[in-house]
Amino acid sequence: MGPLLAAAGEGLVRYLVYFQYVGTNFNGAAAVRGAQRAVGVQNYLEEAAEQLNSVKPIRFTLSSRTDAGVHALSNAAHVDIQRSQGRPPFSPEILAQALNTHLRHPAIRVLQAFRVPSDFHARYAATSRTYLYRLVTGCTCQNHLPVFERNLCWALPADCLDVAAMQEAAQHLLGTHDFSAFQSAGSPTPSSVRTLRHISVSPGLASPFVLSQESRRLQFWTLEFESQSFLYRQPWLWLQVRRMTAVLVAVGLRALKPVHVKEILESRDPLGKYQARVAPARGLFLKSVIYGNLGHPGKRRWAGKESVVCTSLNPSQG
Repeated sequence: MGPLLAAAGEGLVRYLVYFQYVGTNFNGAAAVRGAQRAVGVQNYLEEAAEQLNSVKPIRFTLSSRTDAGVHALSNAAHVDIQRSQGRPPFSPEILAQALNTHLRHPAIRVLQAFRVPSDFHARYAATSRTYLYRLVTGCTCQNHLPVFERNLCWALPADCLDVAAMQEAAQHLLGTHDFSAFQSAGSPTPSSVRTLRHISVSPGLASPFVLSQESRRLQFWTLEFESQSFLYRQPWLWLQVRRMTAVLVAVGLRALKPVHVKEILESRDPLGKYQARVAPARGLFLKSVIYGNLGHPGKRRWAGKESVVCTSLNPSQG
């Protein structure tokens, strides 16, 4: 048992909980407080946790927030649970099972739980976060996609992409840079210097939800981004990924040249014509949150195989 899995002691016990969701009908991952009608994934998780009869109310501290419409193959949060006197702490397996039993939304599922030290923090302890973005070509508009895919990818009005140019452009983003050009305009950012460890562009497998007569014209693509820490007040990377995706798509559609991405990055200007564009939320997935030697759900790839065209930076370099 590693140091992160050491017992937290009696009384209040902290757990790390992994969960996934289809974000289409949520106002994001974070809870929506007050009288607003919109709800976040966290609202449902905490509603389910109320049934565990903890002495103190259970609040989920998210590792990564995601925006409305963004999905997660595996997000994470830590929770503190204190059972009544004389009752032993939940085992991680029982906790995951109980949360799933009481979840009232079919688009959310708890994957796994781990017991962690009382000072563990789901956001700050993460050593890596990976996002992927799904694109599809060969479809004139989003409404012409199979209904099962409409909220899970971005349909581009093109028959193909210049993937070689996109990968060349991606190399300008790889490594340690000032990413001010891809942040929200006016963000109070003490430092916008971050390290993008891995970025890839790869053809995806044909979707199982596409009929055979349609599969000949539709081509799916996956963009993948991995980093540890992200811009101030945007540690979840979702907005940066959507902005970088929009720029790379512009390269793939030959509206920009690869060298223009380097110029955009070096401009540090978030208000430029192309860097201000944001790819739709529906194509974005939080793929994984990693915590060093702490166990975590197995790696998942939507396309089912490793990237065909890929460039990456050794984590030891940054």
